[in-house]
Amino acid sequence: MIIWIASYPKSGNTWIRSLLSSYLFSDNGKFNFKLLKNIEQFSSKNLSLKFQKNLSYQTRISKNWIPSQKIINQDNKIRFFKTHNAMCAINGNKFTDKFNTLAAIYVVRDPRNLITSLANHYELNLDETFSFLTNKRKIIFPINRGAEKKDIKENEDFNFLGDWSDHYQSWKNINFCPIKIIKYEDLLTDVQKVFVSTLDFLSKFLKIKFDKKKINTSLISTSFQNLSQMEKNEGFQESVTSFKTDKKIKFFNLGKKNNWKNLLDPQIEKKIREVFSKEMKELGYN
Repeated sequence: MIIWIASYPKSGNTWIRSLLSSYLFSDNGKFNFKLLKNIEQFSSKNLSLKFQKNLSYQTRISKNWIPSQKIINQDNKIRFFKTHNAMCAINGNKFTDKFNTLAAIYVVRDPRNLITSLANHYELNLDETFSFLTNKRKIIFPINRGAEKKDIKENEDFNFLGDWSDHYQSWKNINFCPIKIIKYEDLLTDVQKVFVSTLDFLSKFLKIKFDKKKINTSLISTSFQNLSQMEKNEGFQESVTSFKTDKKIKFFNLGKKNNWKNLLDPQIEKKIREVFSKEMKELGYN
């Protein structure tokens, strides 16, 4: 059965995966990028099944979601997968269901901070990124973002996002499995508290031994400073290549310095509050 680590892009998914992989898949809690292979991105195209050629790419991909998960779950083992997909249905095809999903962790981030991270990652200006966040039909590709401007291969997988609020609501309202919602801002404030509570949530499904020393090592080795230095020294597989410079765009970019109060244009901030007022109030993003 699958445990999902879900989020809108650039919301802290990699941080949670780093923490969990360092603790669950290492002997001493010390993180390295190779450990992230234990929580890879779900991709239905990797286990693609044959469908009629005349179907739209949305239908072909969404028809693969459940069959692919059934293949993954044949051995009845518990596996983690990352996804940026909304908990949606395309042409009646659900992203997942109670027969394939054991639990979910959803990471949410204040859209006023999220917008600047998205702008950096996708090389967009803030107006373009605002359109990204508010596009109810937004789709991204789990390959270098340049594919949006090139020919898309027929068998490429897609992530169906929708806008920020619908994405959050789609996972929050999942009704067939337990879900833990993590605010990125709580990670910044007290990462140890959030990490321990996440392990406690997972202990309902996995045998987890709580080891204070190992927890501390995981926290230290996955700090923003350490992750940023590792990316500088080794590179990072999930960073994308810039169209402007043909160099890798820094994935671990600003960390705590990404503060909308210092970086965001007041007019853009106002527009975000107006569009996402309901969810922002609910999450305490005042």
